[in-house]
Amino acid sequence: MLELHRAWFLVLFILFSGCLYAQDYPEGPYPKRVISLGPATTDALYLLDADDRLIANTVYCKAPQGKPEKEKIGTVIKVNLEKIIVLKPDLVLATSLTDKQQLKIMKGLGLKVIEIPLSGNFNEICNNFLQVGRLIGKERGAEEIIKESESKIDSIRKQAAGLTKQKALVQIGAQPLFVATKEYFINDFIGLAGGINIAADLKSGLYSREEALKQDPDVIIISTMGSMSGEEEKKEWQRFKSMKAVTNNRIYIVESEKLCAPTPKSFVDTLKEITVFLHPEKEFKFIND
Repeated sequence: MLELHRAWFLVLFILFSGCLYAQDYPEGPYPKRVISLGPATTDALYLLDADDRLIANTVYCKAPQGKPEKEKIGTVIKVNLEKIIVLKPDLVLATSLTDKQQLKIMKGLGLKVIEIPLSGNFNEICNNFLQVGRLIGKERGAEEIIKESESKIDSIRKQAAGLTKQKALVQIGAQPLFVATKEYFINDFIGLAGGINIAADLKSGLYSREEALKQDPDVIIISTMGSMSGEEEKKEWQRFKSMKAVTNNRIYIVESEKLCAPTPKSFVDTLKEITVFLHPEKEFKFIND
């Protein structure tokens, strides 16, 4: 009932402010005022040189170095509907994590809302990136970036193919310990870099340090996510002195943005980093480096 009253208030707000969105789109087929509700989508807009159309995003979205931050309208899950209405966007790019009731309200108010699904592998990352490109009239640019990224990935894969496969564990959560399975595109990073994700076949990402001891990974990669401190988690792992990753000092910390919200280009950048983690003795020749 509270949501119903809130939705009715928003309808009245729009009517009295004259913001009938169905009649307020810009001239031409492509939007000029875009709100992004996901970090990956925000990154895509910057990479496609469309940040001049980006008018707002979430608190988890970051502008590239040297670029000013955009107005913040909430989190990936919950947004400030009143603020979105005032900004009068032509297009709202949501994610599958965005609150469904809020999406329903926005669509009911005449806002053009497109949901960009979460990516489970590199192909889905490319498909989502291409969809954003099409929506904003940058399809050709998106295709060129994807093609270039695929070429770089193929080069890395070929160089790593003949090397000894390294067993890797990627931690993406703590309390409880949570790791990346094959359901996450992080699994693609490990496979393309010439490694084996020891948690790939788990039904759930829930894990234990005791199980890690049995699997004995060569490399542990920790993603700094939320309140989880990478350094603190590294110290936790270092207590297990017999583990190869600990003995050989091969525990690495990676910012969550690199592992969890990539574009095709940033996927390549992170893949380079992980490839070096897995094969520090090898001198790779990365394209354009």
